Amino acid sequence: MILPESEERRALRAAVRTLGEKYGPDYYLGRARSGEKTTELWQAVGALGYLGVHLPVEYGGGGGGIGDLAAVCEELAVAGCPLLLTVVSPAIAGTVISRFGTDEQRQRWLPGLASGELTFAFAITEPDAGSNAHRLTTTGTRDGDQWVLSGQKTFISGVDEADAVLVVGRIRDDDTGRLKPALFVVPTDATGFSATLIETDMVAPAKQFALFFDGVRLSGDALVGSPDAGLIQLFAGLNPERIMAAAFATGTARHALNKAADYARARQVWDVPIGAHQAIAHPLAATHIDVELARLMTHRAAELYDAGDDTGAGEAANMAKYAAAEAAIAAVDHAMQTHGGNGFTTAYGLAAMLVSVRLSRTAPVSREMVLNFVAQHSLGLPRSY
Repeated sequence: MILPESEERRALRAAVRTLGEKYGPDYYLGRARSGEKTTELWQAVGALGYLGVHLPVEYGGGGGGIGDLAAVCEELAVAGCPLLLTVVSPAIAGTVISRFGTDEQRQRWLPGLASGELTFAFAITEPDAGSNAHRLTTTGTRDGDQWVLSGQKTFISGVDEADAVLVVGRIRDDDTGRLKPALFVVPTDATGFSATLIETDMVAPAKQFALFFDGVRLSGDALVGSPDAGLIQLFAGLNPERIMAAAFATGTARHALNKAADYARARQVWDVPIGAHQAIAHPLAATHIDVELARLMTHRAAELYDAGDDTGAGEAANMAKYAAAEAAIAAVDHAMQTHGGNGFTTAYGLAAMLVSVRLSRTAPVSREMVLNFVAQHSLGLPRSY
């Protein structure tokens, strides 16, 4: 491992990997194919404190940083058990509530998020606005000491496993009359809330949903933090999301490369293992380099975020997510090619990874929007959208 990490972080990685390997890809894919959830693994990860490793100690967390949670996410994926909700529940919801929630909100939500006893989904994407926070139509309106939330979302992960959804909506600014972003905690059993499954061809336990908010009444403290800090809070959650997405992708890439290398060392068609042939070895070696470079950028993004540099972290997190997605897609593709016909069989589990890893180029932010960000903010080019 070439990451400049502490011995404590390395020990965390080893412990998480050991736990993940007790379950492994057969457990993960078996549950996914049968329509079941990976509840036992989620509960085990939470009970050992790994889901809350980045949250404050006083709320049941480990007192570490987002880099520690990224290590947890990555090593579970390396073990063949990529838990998508680690990208959402502890990373986004836990981080936003920890940084911006009131004392009451922290006491109410963080211990459960840290232990895994509570699970949050995250909802920003809308059918007509995508993730453009300035075009969202989901709106919260004050009614006495309550909020009334109306609107809809699409492609929201894991809602059927969630106790609540952290929803990005908009509220009216009393000074300007304009709408501004705001974050609400919406219990999934709230009256007026409904979710519809979106059928996809991905083989994964976490499903996708369209959400509908039909005049959902929420208590006054459902609004997270200050009503004037919505946009700041949103980006405080999106940077960890990108960091975790990068960790998720590099973990998947490492899993695929490990399978490919094992197969290439063992498979012999002529006089030597196929891994001795450059046509097999070079694509895997080149992809390994790309994965390690993406891991370094992910590490850097986490360092900047934990240091409080949200601007620097935003640039690095976008770059990390881009690099990790491209490396992961290449890793799974080359692993399948290494396996030949076996790469398409259920027994090896690689074909099932292909659709799932391809998602990393599209979500949680598309590669095109990352390139727009880098062109504008890193290179100073005119805004193109």
